[in-house]
Amino acid sequence: MKHEFFIHETAVVDEGCQIGHGCKIWHFSHIMSGCVLGKNCNIGQNVVISPEVVLGDNVKVQNNVSVYTGVTCEDDVFLGPSCVFTNVINPRSAVNRKSQYAKTLVKRGASIGANATIVCGHDIGRYAFIGAGAVVTKTVSDYALVVGNPARQIGWMSEYGHRLFFDAEGLAVCPESGEKYQLQNDTVIKI
Repeated sequence: MKHEFFIHETAVVDEGCQIGHGCKIWHFSHIMSGCVLGKNCNIGQNVVISPEVVLGDNVKVQNNVSVYTGVTCEDDVFLGPSCVFTNVINPRSAVNRKSQYAKTLVKRGASIGANATIVCGHDIGRYAFIGAGAVVTKTVSDYALVVGNPARQIGWMSEYGHRLFFDAEGLAVCPESGEKYQLQNDTVIKI
C-alpha cells in the first residue's frame, strides 16, 4: 500500500500518530504517539513533536524545533528554525509536573521566528509575527508584531507578512496583496 505521506528513513514515528496526506517528515525527527499532523505539513530535520500535539493543515516546522505536549497549531502556522515551546511554568528535574502541562494555542497563519521561545499558557493570535529570538511571556494579539526578551509589541503585520502602517483614520494597506486593514481600539481586522 502506498503511503500518502513521506517519512525519511532516519525519522522515528511512533505508533498511534495521525499523519495527514502530503506530509513530509525529514531526517532524525521524532513524531510521538498521540499527536496529530494535518494535511501537507512539512517537518524539518531534528524536530520533536510530543504526544497529543495537534498541527493543522500546511504547518511548516523548520529544523531543530521542539513542540511539546499542550501545544496546538492551527492551519498555515510557520515555526522557524530552533524555536521552542515550554509546557511547564516551573520545571524541576526531581518534581513530576506532567499533570500540570499548560496549553498554548498558535492561531491560523501565525509565524514564529528562529530561536524564539514561547512560554506556555500564552496564545499566539491569528497572523501574529514573532521576531527571531523573542521570548513570549504573554498572550499575543491577532496581527501583532512582537520582538525582544521579553517580547513586546512594536507594530502590526499583514497576512502576507508585511509591516502595516496605519494612517490617521486607522487604515493600512498591505503592499503585496493590496488587502486593507483597520486599527481600532488596539485591535486589527482585515476589511
